[in-house]
Amino acid sequence: MEELFKRFLYTGVGFVAMTAEKLQESIDEMVGDGKLSEEEGKKLVDNFMENAETRKQEFESKLKEAAEGVVEKFSFPSKGDYDTLLKRVEELEAKLAAKESASSPKKSTTRKRTTRKKPE
Repeated sequence: MEELFKRFLYTGVGFVAMTAEKLQESIDEMVGDGKLSEEEGKKLVDNFMENAETRKQEFESKLKEAAEGVVEKFSFPSKGDYDTLLKRVEELEAKLAAKESASSPKKSTTRKRTTRKKPE
């Protein structure tokens, strides 16, 4: 799910970058035609980029809130909760393994030989 949100965010960033390029091309053309001064064109691009950055931050904030709402709605454990549980399970497994090895009888490596009686 996190990957989906990242892709969505990157798509938005790509869209803004593409729009900024097109805007820059249009302004360069207008400056070249004498319809805008170079200073006015630079000011327009700067204003667009500032506005885009503000919108990006707002969008990221809203996206983060939405993602947190989805996680909360489905009761997914947080990373901290997951890490805590994982650590507890590992500790319990270690205790169980130690307890099992302490309680199991040690097997001798020598075998007792038995002789069979021959059938008569």
